[in-house]
Amino acid sequence: MKIELAMKKHEEQVMQLPNVTGIGIGKKAGKDVIKVFVTRKLPESTLQSHEIIPKALDGYETDVEEIGIVTTQTL
Repeated sequence: MKIELAMKKHEEQVMQLPNVTGIGIGKKAGKDVIKVFVTRKLPESTLQSHEIIPKALDGYETDVEEIGIVTTQTL
């Protein structure tokens, strides 16, 4: 399965997790990964098992990146 299809397949489920603000495709150590953007990274020990972002989706590693609160800006 292509990474784009894997991301789309899991997008709705991942976007429902706490603190998740976006999902995309990126690189980590030269490999394609599914990026999951969160307002704040939290230790797994503070989350319930159903709130943890999977380490991989359809064989593609996930990379969680803290980006803070997303707001619109005016020019």
